[in-house]
Amino acid sequence: MSLVNTNWNHNYLYTNGVRLHYVSEGEGNLMLMLHGFPEFWYSWRHQIKAFSKNYCVVAPDLRGYNYSDQLQSIKLYDISELVKDIAGIITNLGYEKCILVAHDWGGLIAWYFADQYPEMVEKLIVLNIPHPAKLIEGFRTPQQLKKSWYVFFFQLPFLPELLIRWNNYEAIESAFMNMAIDKSAFSDEDIQAYKKSAAKPGALTAMINYYRCFVKQIFTSEKSWNKLDVPTLMIWGENDTALGKELTYGTEGYVTDFTIRYIPNCSHWVQQEQPDLVNQYIADFLDISLS
Repeated sequence: MSLVNTNWNHNYLYTNGVRLHYVSEGEGNLMLMLHGFPEFWYSWRHQIKAFSKNYCVVAPDLRGYNYSDQLQSIKLYDISELVKDIAGIITNLGYEKCILVAHDWGGLIAWYFADQYPEMVEKLIVLNIPHPAKLIEGFRTPQQLKKSWYVFFFQLPFLPELLIRWNNYEAIESAFMNMAIDKSAFSDEDIQAYKKSAAKPGALTAMINYYRCFVKQIFTSEKSWNKLDVPTLMIWGENDTALGKELTYGTEGYVTDFTIRYIPNCSHWVQQEQPDLVNQYIADFLDISLS
């Protein structure tokens, strides 16, 4: 059953020069959920429903996605700007900190955000995205470079957009259905929601611009990472064809209080493919009951 047309609250806020759309539900402490590519707030549909009983759950469309502003300049997708967006979301909503839950590109932003603003992160939960230091390390290996071929294809102008638009955004459907282990996790309505979001004017270029901007940092970054002193949970679908499981090894060297939960027979789309198990692992980490 699709939850794209639920009665959850849809709102906008303005921060860091951009208008961001978000969905919210529940009351209490803030749980902020950041989606990945090629998604939007909807990828958290199972988690919003589950955790709004305990928290004020907010799932924004990241800049460039869905109903948030599409900015065409590549430099406006620098990780520093994305981090400022998250700080602005938290303060605009009237909070000083949050429980930060993030997947894929949202998770990459979350790692940088927690490093820069640890006082604003009560707990960090990342799904199928390694620590940036491990990711950059992985991009220097043939094994991960082969898995991440699309990152370099996205550096081309125009052609990636044309390919993704071809045949009614067939590439969007393939990204979910070809990678998923449990194909039933995605209904036709779910796939249409993702296609519709990517088809919004300017959205596709904006989404790809995340990669166009970040790839330069992959090979030029000299950032030194502080050891993160924020309790952190990593959840990892073991059958991720885009990011190798080996990228998780050694994460404890970057985080003081680190917990990892692997989920076998599960793809990159972990919170959508195994929502009940993901929700239970998160609840256990937060020491709350979902019943």
